Amino acid sequence: MNSHAAASTPEPAPEPADETAVGRIVLLTASHRVAPGLLSWPAWQTLHAADRVLCADPEHPQLPYLREAGVEVAIDSPDAQDLVDACAGGRTVVLIPAGEGDRRLTDGLARMAGSGRVAMPDLELLPGSYDLPGARLLDLVQVMDRVRRECPWTSRQTHEGLVKYATEEAYELVEAIEGGDREELREELGDVLLQVVFHARIAEEHPEEPFSVDDVAGSLVEKLIHRHPHVFGDAEARTAEDVAVHWQRTKAVEKQRESVTDGIPLGQPGLALAAKLAGRVRAGGVAVELPDGEGIGYELLRMAARAEAAGVDPETALRAAARAYRDAIRAAEGVGA
Repeated sequence: MNSHAAASTPEPAPEPADETAVGRIVLLTASHRVAPGLLSWPAWQTLHAADRVLCADPEHPQLPYLREAGVEVAIDSPDAQDLVDACAGGRTVVLIPAGEGDRRLTDGLARMAGSGRVAMPDLELLPGSYDLPGARLLDLVQVMDRVRRECPWTSRQTHEGLVKYATEEAYELVEAIEGGDREELREELGDVLLQVVFHARIAEEHPEEPFSVDDVAGSLVEKLIHRHPHVFGDAEARTAEDVAVHWQRTKAVEKQRESVTDGIPLGQPGLALAAKLAGRVRAGGVAVELPDGEGIGYELLRMAARAEAAGVDPETALRAAARAYRDAIRAAEGVGA
């Protein structure tokens, strides 16, 4: 066959659509916590290849980005029968749900499938975007903002008025950790997180020096990076002791402390305070002896310093002993655990 003959050979006619093929319904979901238009590659492939793309909401945030990418979207709210008919001939119809989706449509499709009298299209749920780790924190910030504005009690709270709750929640978290109950631990971590978000929301309203939860998180990110040069920089730390040295050196530069005791809160429990002081003295190489006083306070101080030097948290050790004592008391009283 010469080239002229090949060029003049007519193209074969396209195969007619098989109207008996059931087709496919694709429900395209996307996280509201991810910016619209940031869809996965499989989602874009499906959108471009679909025979029809439908959306019931003309103000859906995805629409401008889909149209800019050349995806034709029809504003339509079909019922179940209409949708099944649209898939006839093996066609693919993509639905972009509004909000939580159309319960009327999904219930209708379920009834048709359950009847056994209709050849149903394949139904596929295609996530177009996924929540990143920490995405629910965005929900928490939004909920806290609304509660602060609309709740009569929450809207009146101050940093000072919430101090007691921060202390209580911290101790309840310690108790959950010591108790080993994973469900309780998760709940108490949430309560502590609430205190952080609550205080950050109140801080936004300061007339002269406002800051937000993003400022809090941003400062923390910077601090973590700066205090971990062995992770984010060129420093080396092969042991936990090396890390502690880096940490203390970096904090000393950051805080410009005049004394190793600077920054130690005196309001913490006594044993923890004593151990913290002893630890700072030991790490800082300060040549100072424990005060040689009499009485139970000085004895406890010496025991706390000895525990810290041995790598034992005296507060935790005492709490463990106290729990054992409590259990012995309950056993003597005949009280169940």
